[in-house]
Amino acid sequence: MCVPTATSALDVVDGEVRELIRRRGLDPFTDPGPVRVLVRDVVADYSERSLTSALPPIGDADSVVRDVLDRVAGYGPLQRWLDDPEVEEIWVNEPGRVFVARRGRSELTTTILGAGELADLVERMLRTSGRRIDMSQPFVDAMLPDGSRLHVVIPDITRHHMAVNIRKFVLQAHSLDELVATGTLTAQAARFLEAAVASGLNVLVSGGTQAGKTTLLNCLVAAIPARERVITCEEVFELRVPLPDVVAMQTRQPNLEGAGEIPLRRLVKEALRMRPSRIVVGEVRQEECLDLLIALNSGLPGMCTLHANSAREAVVKMCTLPLLAGDNIGHAFVVPTVAASVDLVVHVATEASGQRRVREVVAVPGRAEDGVVELADVFTTREGRLVRAEGFPPHAERFAAAGFDLPALLEARR
Repeated sequence: MCVPTATSALDVVDGEVRELIRRRGLDPFTDPGPVRVLVRDVVADYSERSLTSALPPIGDADSVVRDVLDRVAGYGPLQRWLDDPEVEEIWVNEPGRVFVARRGRSELTTTILGAGELADLVERMLRTSGRRIDMSQPFVDAMLPDGSRLHVVIPDITRHHMAVNIRKFVLQAHSLDELVATGTLTAQAARFLEAAVASGLNVLVSGGTQAGKTTLLNCLVAAIPARERVITCEEVFELRVPLPDVVAMQTRQPNLEGAGEIPLRRLVKEALRMRPSRIVVGEVRQEECLDLLIALNSGLPGMCTLHANSAREAVVKMCTLPLLAGDNIGHAFVVPTVAASVDLVVHVATEASGQRRVREVVAVPGRAEDGVVELADVFTTREGRLVRAEGFPPHAERFAAAGFDLPALLEARR
């Protein structure tokens, strides 16, 4: 005799809920409230019927409600990780290997997806994004309704299974003060960076993958004076700008005919036509770096992030990426432009413990010699702590005009 399992009961309830959703014309993503009520009603009705019939019994009604909601209104077995506030990122190498990252460290989970289930989940995730993935477009970068960033690669770019990454938007800090509270940087460095942003200096945030660059950039953006008009340009919406006058733009994929693509470079160019007081680019990776440099060199304050292993390597990369824009762009133009356009580089890194910390703040005084941009350490890490170095930022007059006493901000603390 076969003993009924909780899973079989779950499958029955799941089927009944899906049928009622179809009959009532509900959309689990746009009508989550009614669907949640419907699931609870179906589970309650099923529990009563199972007492007087051969239906498999339900052990924990709340657990069944949660599992059914995950199936019909969420992302199945992955939903529990999306709901876990400690999980920063989820990635799937194959249906039986689902990983998550907590506090900067990865772990293999016990979650196993069924055959074809992963492809169905990806299709559901992309449904609200307006983006697609197929043989002609084997990569996709999209945003989930909760703000998480989705990246998918399909075979034959991958060997056997599609690779899925979901980077949750876990904004653990909204201001530089909150970063101080979490130990990411010191109070003195926070006051200096806050003054630098308010004074209109151009700031580059560098670091590795998952080092906290976007979170740091969001906290720097929060220091922009409220009177300014900010235009943001991103591949996928990740920035949260708490200001009244903000326009956010993201890139767009080409359509099935290969037309209609809007690259990041186009957004940067268009932003200049929108009367910005300040421009913020989520991340520069390619030739859009040239357009950003031109904007910054024209007197428009701005900020961006960049993948790099140190502040100095970030400046070198800023001198290299614009060369991708065309053969007529050379170092003789780019290097002095970087020296004149970038004012500060803030480098953040993840320590072995998983703690994210600002490792250095480097100033770009504006000079270049023999193709090398001159740099000066404003803050550096010694004995595991961010401390005042010997360098000074450029444009002391801007600090004074904004009402800041730069020598007092940088006075050595003992």
